[in-house]
Amino acid sequence: MAVPNMSLIRFNLPVNVCIFLIISCVDSCFIPGFIYSTVPQTLPVGHVISKMDHCDTKKWQFTTNDPNFTIQPDGTIVTVIITMVPANGRQFSVLFQDPSGQKGVMKVYLGQKSGKVLKDGPLKRFKRRWSPLPFNIIENDDPPFPKNVELVRSDSSAIRPVYYTISGPGVTEGLFSVDKDTGMLLVNRAVDREKTPEFVFQFRVFDIETNQETDEPLPFTVNVIDVNDNAPTFTGPLRFTVLEQSKAGTVVGIVKATDLDQSGTDHSKIRYSLLSWNDLFFIDPETGVIATNTDHLDREAKDTYLVTVQIQDMNGAGNGLSNTATATVVLGDINDNPPTFTKSTYSVTIKENQEGGLILRIPVEDKDMVNTPNWNSEFVITKGNENGNVRIECDPKTNDGLIYQTKAVDYEKTKNLKLEVMARNQAELNGTLSRWESVPVDVSVEDVDEGPEFTAPTMFLSVKENTPNDTLIGTYIAVDPETKSSAGISYYKVSDPASWISVDKSTGQLKIANTVDRESRFVTNGMYNVPVKAVDSSLKTGTGTVIILVEDVNDHVPDVPSKLLLMCEEHGGVMGSVLVLAEDKDQSPYSAPFSFSLGKEHDGKWALNPLNDTAVILKQAQELRTGLYPVSLIIKDLQGFGKTQTVTVRICHCRNGACLPQWSSTSLGARAILAMMLALALLLLFCITFFCVTKNEKMEVEAIGGMLLESNIEAPGNDNLNRIYVPSSGLHQSVKGSVAGGRLEGVKKVTIGGALGSQQNLLQQSGGVLQNGLSGRYVLTRGGQYVGRQCGSGILDDHVFLKLNSSPAWSTWLTTGNFLQEKLAYLGTVEERQYSEDIIHQYGYEGVGSPAGSVGCCSDQGNQEDLDFLNTLGPKFKTLAEVCKQ
Repeated sequence: MAVPNMSLIRFNLPVNVCIFLIISCVDSCFIPGFIYSTVPQTLPVGHVISKMDHCDTKKWQFTTNDPNFTIQPDGTIVTVIITMVPANGRQFSVLFQDPSGQKGVMKVYLGQKSGKVLKDGPLKRFKRRWSPLPFNIIENDDPPFPKNVELVRSDSSAIRPVYYTISGPGVTEGLFSVDKDTGMLLVNRAVDREKTPEFVFQFRVFDIETNQETDEPLPFTVNVIDVNDNAPTFTGPLRFTVLEQSKAGTVVGIVKATDLDQSGTDHSKIRYSLLSWNDLFFIDPETGVIATNTDHLDREAKDTYLVTVQIQDMNGAGNGLSNTATATVVLGDINDNPPTFTKSTYSVTIKENQEGGLILRIPVEDKDMVNTPNWNSEFVITKGNENGNVRIECDPKTNDGLIYQTKAVDYEKTKNLKLEVMARNQAELNGTLSRWESVPVDVSVEDVDEGPEFTAPTMFLSVKENTPNDTLIGTYIAVDPETKSSAGISYYKVSDPASWISVDKSTGQLKIANTVDRESRFVTNGMYNVPVKAVDSSLKTGTGTVIILVEDVNDHVPDVPSKLLLMCEEHGGVMGSVLVLAEDKDQSPYSAPFSFSLGKEHDGKWALNPLNDTAVILKQAQELRTGLYPVSLIIKDLQGFGKTQTVTVRICHCRNGACLPQWSSTSLGARAILAMMLALALLLLFCITFFCVTKNEKMEVEAIGGMLLESNIEAPGNDNLNRIYVPSSGLHQSVKGSVAGGRLEGVKKVTIGGALGSQQNLLQQSGGVLQNGLSGRYVLTRGGQYVGRQCGSGILDDHVFLKLNSSPAWSTWLTTGNFLQEKLAYLGTVEERQYSEDIIHQYGYEGVGSPAGSVGCCSDQGNQEDLDFLNTLGPKFKTLAEVCKQ
């Protein structure tokens, strides 16, 4: 409240109340800024504190903030109940408002008569000569300046000349000053309470003559009275979000504001109000909380509201200062709108036998917020897709449904698809009674001229192996899908690797073309596949598959794959034994279990012990020497089919269960082996040339053990080769000396007989010499000419028999020569190719022999101690056999 022309007046009241009244020109009502009253400790009811003169209480409004006191209509302040005044005093305020609406406050301070004063009161005890008390000034006072604020005087000024000084905040800045002669406090410009609500000064008084202080310094306070010069301002954000369709009373947000005026007064008491959208929102006038005013906020109708908010001080009074701002209220989305189809039905046409590709796009609309689970659609085919011909997806950009074809449709079987498609959102519906929508989709299938189709994609036929050729096993036909007729359709095989089946071009009949063998490599798990193609008149094709289930027949007998068996000789009283394993290519019940028995010619030398369904143990029944023994075995399958088979058992010396090499000697190289072969050939020629025998007299010589060894030629051997017959008498001449360097003298004619056929003159020699050659080779040199004729009956012509001197090499030389002689005769009487088949082989190939035998370029590298090469000299001696035939 502006109070112009303030002056300070001092009153001395009977009740010792010091009152400084502010004389106002408004209706002559004198209201002091404060009242200090000394009262007893206990105030009875109706005790008068003070009285405000010349104040029309009908025009002026007075209230107190202490219910123990009241103001009567004549302006008297009295107690209404018994009130205690503490030792440190008591205070309360009188609030008033003038007829123009201006408000003010008057402080009332009460102190006990004991002389104690209020601790926090505006007055302190000073020397009595200081007259001023705390006082107030109004902020933002109007010019002109400077203005008198208060007259401060000391009683000492009455007895001597003095001057006054002032110090403190505001003085050095020139805001306040003092008239040094009179003590009048001056304000030089307007004061802003929001910057400095009070000023505390130090007044001093000095004797002009002595410059000595006449009183103690006087501290006093100047309070700046607030005026409502600041409008409230917004301090917080004004953007709020609330879900659509929220219930009425749902909090939207809080509007925050502040006022720089004095707190606790109406100048800073803010009241909130909305100037727009009051039908949808309301705001609490005291707290600024905005809430919904309806249940029907619809984001799809309007998603953002700009609400005007007003804030006004003076608690909303008409004379208060105000401010406005726009608060933005955004409605959050809920899934209250399901996706809807733009059409009530959809249709599309596809071609039969077509696979893959987009066939239909189904757009939908959704009012909810885009690219959120409330808007994103999901599609489901609820009917008509039982065969999985199509699938549906969602286009993430457009939210459309996309129908793709995944399986070809046959027009002859399905002419249309009746689909039903449902659209829904990723989020469940909320705040609505709507349901997910569905739409029918009609997919028509367009007929296409297509190739023939077989009555079944795959036909199974059972055929026994070895079925006769030209046997009809079935008919595989195709029909035109449109006409259901087989007319004009031709049939062809796509593949038939074994060439077992023939297909009739016109009828599709399937016949046996070649012998079916279940054991063929073309049969897998008993099945043989023949893809077949059908071609109509328009050259359109269709394919099918005939699967031949080959039934087994008993067309194989058990067989021992290894015909050479190794057996250790008797050792420590234990007879040797060997495992005999048989195989049958047939399947059960035409194969195992097998029955094993010995042939009739086993002579009690062998015995069999059963082991399992496919094997027995062949063991010696009596002690046998080392060597090769043929053993006949009768092996039959479960049906009793079988044959007699001969296996060769080699009994050998063993060490650690393995046969030892037959000869233990220095290892020979390839050249040494070739030298031995040449020497043996020369020995054979020497034997043929110089030995003769009598026709009927023979001498039986046993072959030296170990000379006949196993070879790699698999064929029956010559059982006669182990016995060589030579003359037993008729020795007429002998050659003295060793084998090396021996000289043959007086020989005219030599013949060899026995089991070799007719008599033959083998050698006509004059002065023949057998001499030692290089590297241990034996070379026969002769001066005569070799003549070969038809052999005789085995009689020694002229009874001449050559005998070498007794030397270590004689028996070996003799036996080897006789063996080669017998083999040469045998080779001259057999078939062209059989010379290589009379030797036992030990490999798995079950075909026929090779005319070249088993000797290769490097066959002698395997075991340089093995003399099996003696059994593979057939091709080299073919010429000699031809000579002998003559």
